[in-house]
Amino acid sequence: MTLTAALTFAQTPQPFPQPGGSRTPAPPPPAAPAPARPVTQTPATAAPQQPAAPVSAAPQGAEQAPTEATLGVPVFPNAQFIASYNAGRGQRYYIFGTAASFVDLVNYYRTTLKQRGELTYEVPATHEFDVGKFDEDRMAFPPGVVIKDFQSDVSQGYPNPKPGGQPARFPTIIQIVPVQR
Repeated sequence: MTLTAALTFAQTPQPFPQPGGSRTPAPPPPAAPAPARPVTQTPATAAPQQPAAPVSAAPQGAEQAPTEATLGVPVFPNAQFIASYNAGRGQRYYIFGTAASFVDLVNYYRTTLKQRGELTYEVPATHEFDVGKFDEDRMAFPPGVVIKDFQSDVSQGYPNPKPGGQPARFPTIIQIVPVQR
């Protein structure tokens, strides 16, 4: 079958059925409308043209990595900042990727935070360290460090969002919710 024949017989995806609607396929979309005729304006009625807004030199989505002073906890050496997200109630959480193993990260944070933390899930392995008091009236999440093992039989790791970034996948992810001051 040729490509044009395949396209002729291809079915257009349909949205989920609506209440009271029939199950018959929707009619094909209408043909493209004819181009609109240009409207001419005289100089007296023409709107003044605004200069174009300047284009930012910074790439879209580029975000500066937070400092350890901002976070209130140390960041594992060589961990790469991935992104931060609005957690609600004036909080943000920060995601870092690392090529280090889950066990190495847990041992590092046990030593630097001087606490054992808690293994909250065995599969996928997730370990949490509380670093501040949780005030449910002001916070969406308790301040802390969460380490998650992203490498398993079904996952090669968390994909590096930077095109061509190394490593291509992070075996372990660190999530930090800073202490609110």
